[in-house]
Amino acid sequence: MFDILKTIFWAIPRGLSVTFKYLLSRSVTVRYPEQKLKLSPRYRGLHYLERNEDGSEKCVCCGLCAAVCPSGCIYMEPAENEFGERYARVYEINELRCIFCGYCQEACPKEAIFLGKEYEFSADRREKFIYRKEDLLVAYRKEGSKG
Repeated sequence: MFDILKTIFWAIPRGLSVTFKYLLSRSVTVRYPEQKLKLSPRYRGLHYLERNEDGSEKCVCCGLCAAVCPSGCIYMEPAENEFGERYARVYEINELRCIFCGYCQEACPKEAIFLGKEYEFSADRREKFIYRKEDLLVAYRKEGSKG
């Protein structure tokens, strides 16, 4: 009998107090897309490749990003230009396999690959989630970089 009274006079009001606390708090709904989301500073979004000051690509196709990637989503083929400098002839990232861990960014010795703040990327076919070098070298910029 004591357990029933304890439940009625103590546990139920305590549980309802939690419910009323959330009912009276401010709303967390965002009117998307009119109002953009506030992202955490540690958010990792879509990949992009950085360029040098002269416009050439920074990636020398050393293969460290592909080697350290736990999901194996990075594919690259090296080549050399007429000056003997290495570059990535083929650079692809399969965003469906990527787990956005950031290891590729940490492993890159040339600071060529970054995970940006882009969160609005969707597609109607699986093939569109394979980003090639031309897609990654577009105008995405690192926070605080020139350009």
